[in-house]
Amino acid sequence: MKSSNKNNIFLGLLGIILGILWLSPFYMMVANSFKTKKEIFQSPLKLPEGFHLDNYRQAAENLNFGHTFLNSLIITVVSVLIIIIFSSMAAYALSRVKSKVSTVIFFVFVAAMLIPFQAVMIPLVSLFGKLGMLNRPGIIFLYLGFGSSLSIFLYHGTINTLPKSLDEAAIIDGCNRFQVFWYIIFPILKPITVTVAILNTIWIWNDYLLPSLVINQTGKETIPLKMFFFFGEYTKQWHLALAGLTLAIIPVIIFYFIAQKHIIKGITAGSVK
Repeated sequence: MKSSNKNNIFLGLLGIILGILWLSPFYMMVANSFKTKKEIFQSPLKLPEGFHLDNYRQAAENLNFGHTFLNSLIITVVSVLIIIIFSSMAAYALSRVKSKVSTVIFFVFVAAMLIPFQAVMIPLVSLFGKLGMLNRPGIIFLYLGFGSSLSIFLYHGTINTLPKSLDEAAIIDGCNRFQVFWYIIFPILKPITVTVAILNTIWIWNDYLLPSLVINQTGKETIPLKMFFFFGEYTKQWHLALAGLTLAIIPVIIFYFIAQKHIIKGITAGSVK
């Protein structure tokens, strides 16, 4: 019993230490976002002496936050919805149609997760430039391609746990394959769908490299692109950058906390065959 109590105390202390380490970057970001540039360099770890809300106003103006936020929102929401629709349908087809071809296709998607974007970005961007797709539809199409592998993998694992008798019963009742998926299977996939949505939302919302190559045009920038407004060759406006960064992550944090209860359930379901 004593040994068990010691283990619980040790795990509790370890959890507290890890929690503090995990939260420390957020503390520094939020605390320093209320300071002047001079205060940040003098005491980056201290609480702000006065809350300079003007940092947020100026950051929002410099970022053209309303327009930039809308750009990021459109790209993120549309990309995530398309990834969910196509990935879930592809995973259902690959799971239910058992053949050598479907197995090979599935493993190709899995293997694609090992290929870094940097390895293909130059020929890919060159090709999309020739096709006239260095624009918003082009980047959404690219996000579909790069986000499908992991999404299909997660959906495939979950669908494999669902009995085929569900499909057979629906077909007997007069449903076609399309109706079976959308009215029977897809609603059951809600936990893993939320997991896929969260993972892709965080990735797309915070992505800098792909938008910098595809839509780096005035008026079409996403928030990560626009954030570089605060970092010049000779000066870095850390007080405004941290305020802008705080504004940028608030929507993702809200979305995460709303949907977090489905994450563990979804990942667990997708890992069981």
